[in-house]
Amino acid sequence: MRTYCRRKGFTTESTDISRRDLLLLGVATAASTIIPSGVLGAATDIFVPEKKLSFMNTHTDEHLTATYWYQGEYLPDELSKINHILRDHRTGDVKPIDTGLLDLLYNLQRILCTDAPFHIVSGYRSPQTNAALRKKSRGVAKNSFHQFGKAVDIRLPRYNLKMLRNTAKQLQGGGVGYYPHLNFVHIDVGNVRYWRG
Repeated sequence: MRTYCRRKGFTTESTDISRRDLLLLGVATAASTIIPSGVLGAATDIFVPEKKLSFMNTHTDEHLTATYWYQGEYLPDELSKINHILRDHRTGDVKPIDTGLLDLLYNLQRILCTDAPFHIVSGYRSPQTNAALRKKSRGVAKNSFHQFGKAVDIRLPRYNLKMLRNTAKQLQGGGVGYYPHLNFVHIDVGNVRYWRG
């Protein structure tokens, strides 16, 4: 089946996407402009038997593909694996990652029609790490959402950074920061707001 994805003019051959998935993508894309992502996520869950995400930690070169949600339930063992790969790589500290953030990433990959791993530049940050980074850069917030497992800095290979930012903004699931000089997009589940770093 040929599927038209968000990336302009990009089509992909896939046997994994059903007509129902394609219809859902169209509805989700249209609805994302008027419905908050939390409500949208709950509505799309009816049609999705499982949610899977893939990650590559850019600092440790660890890879993970995890089905973290199945038939309406978050899977604790898989969430633990995600918490580990998104840990503070400087200190080794692990904190639970907000499932709303994972669902936001899941919705982002669905709209982009990809199962490629998100490259993680920064996931959880311990207070010590956040304080050290604040000394080096004014762009690091004192109460960063990274400290609460509610933010992630990502890139997605083969996808233009600006398109990744614009798609994340359309989901209206929280904050979206654009850092082209550092080659990542910040996504969090705080208030909806946008900035360029």
